[in-house]
Amino acid sequence: MTPPDGWQGILDKDETILWQGRPDAKVVWKISHLFTFLFGLGFAGFALVWMTMAARSGGVFWMFGLIHFSVGLSLAFGTPFFSAWKRRHTWYTLTNHRAFVATDRPFVGRRLKSYPITAETPLTYDAGDPATIHFAHEFRRSRNRSTRRDIGFERIADGAEVYRLMRNAQRQRT
Repeated sequence: MTPPDGWQGILDKDETILWQGRPDAKVVWKISHLFTFLFGLGFAGFALVWMTMAARSGGVFWMFGLIHFSVGLSLAFGTPFFSAWKRRHTWYTLTNHRAFVATDRPFVGRRLKSYPITAETPLTYDAGDPATIHFAHEFRRSRNRSTRRDIGFERIADGAEVYRLMRNAQRQRT
């Protein structure tokens, strides 16, 4: 079988596309954003008070507070809006062998990552509306610690059907 346009050289000979989709790109506020939101607002508020007091003394010294004010606002509002922006530049594909996550972001470029679907692949299904299916994870190291990031098809409309397709692909790989 000939692979669809754009998939030549990517798919294996016996690999077929089962599903393709995109995540919901709405801005989502989570309870985990609360601390960062409050800290950012406090930071921006302090910078605003400082800029007001510095402006009363005359001159342009107050403008040094603009960077702090901007950082505070980006802390407060950045996480939910940046997550939505990242999802807006993401595409998903499921085959009978692998799950693909494609991104096309300004300044970073196009990336395509594939994750094998085997009998041992741990699938977690969050049946929310929209649904999320995690099938892999990666660890990111910093100087002092390592954090785990779950990878999957996030915020998809037809989650139950995609989960069923993934379970069938797992059964066929045993």
